[in-house]
Amino acid sequence: MKQSLKSIFAAASILAVAACNTPTKTNTDDAAAADSTAVVQLDSTKFQKEIDGKKTNLYVLKNKNGMQAAFTNYGGRLVSLLVPDSAGKPVDVVVGFDSVDGFVNSTEPYFGATIGRYGNRIAKGKFTLDGKQYTLATNNGQNTLHGGKKGFQYVVWDAAQPDPQTLVLTYLSKDGEEGYPGNLNVKVTYSLTDDNELKMDYEATTDKKTLCNLTNHAFFNLNGEGSGPILGHLLQIYADQYTPVDTTLIPLGKHADVKGTPFDFTTPETIGKRIEEDNDQLKAGKGYDHNYVLNGTEGLGMTHAATVKGDKSGIVMDIYTQEPGLQFYSGNFMQSKNVFKGGAKDDFRTALALETQHFPDSPNQPGFPSTVLEPGKTYKTSSVYRFSAK
Repeated sequence: MKQSLKSIFAAASILAVAACNTPTKTNTDDAAAADSTAVVQLDSTKFQKEIDGKKTNLYVLKNKNGMQAAFTNYGGRLVSLLVPDSAGKPVDVVVGFDSVDGFVNSTEPYFGATIGRYGNRIAKGKFTLDGKQYTLATNNGQNTLHGGKKGFQYVVWDAAQPDPQTLVLTYLSKDGEEGYPGNLNVKVTYSLTDDNELKMDYEATTDKKTLCNLTNHAFFNLNGEGSGPILGHLLQIYADQYTPVDTTLIPLGKHADVKGTPFDFTTPETIGKRIEEDNDQLKAGKGYDHNYVLNGTEGLGMTHAATVKGDKSGIVMDIYTQEPGLQFYSGNFMQSKNVFKGGAKDDFRTALALETQHFPDSPNQPGFPSTVLEPGKTYKTSSVYRFSAK
């Protein structure tokens, strides 16, 4: 693009919140305020709260191009991500709230959150390690989802911002938390690179054999928050197979070919084209809520997992990962019960999630890649969300 991102963002008077306790506000003009997809002001004081005896705050990352990502350490959440569209206009491509209270009170607990100890589902909240059965808190019918009743999305992480482009979050998940064994020391580093990438680096160690499967649950709308359904987004997933599920969304333990099914995104296709087809798997998830088995397509020294393009904005998001799977969720359980930053509600299928991960229920599926972490070893994985515009 001829016009730099820095000048674009400056012209739009975008918020630049320092990672400190100084109250800060953005300013938006009347025309922008009238646009439901306009960049919305964030007030850092609304993110300053005490929860479970620990302080929360707002942290903003900026690269040299002027791209910005806002986080709160409550749940390690991505609050906002400003990306230029094909016309150079800044667009907030992540849905979320304008305060910590918004996240605390949301009926959907996972908006933008860092997920752990185990991303996705574990069947009946049980697994066995070395002959011992562990029982977890169940919070998704009979199953455990995203760590349990108080997963990492509900904790206040210790936060440090060593430079304007990096946020480091740490958390000690104590032995027995939500039923998981071992003291798990977790470090997640979010960084905004000068190549317009949001990079996510995860690390963890334990003093007792345990499970670990970390991810981020950002909800994206590449046309902008409040722009309507994501059904017109063009999606390509670099996977020839996926893992079919039962009616409770637990994998059946096998891989199935996507060819000839509504799950085939090996070539670019709009999300909405086949989502209402008469298909038992779509009925189980009320749409797409399935794990894809990535082919291992190379890119950035990682696996190229997916490419998605906003049909209105021209914004393209490429996802790269070291993980074997990608969960595609098409916002099927969004119920218009929460109000986002710009005043729009979380209406049905107005955001999507593409979560890099190990497969759901891996501890109970011997044919799936292992998620066991042992003492003396380090869990380490990275994923990258790269943005451009066409």
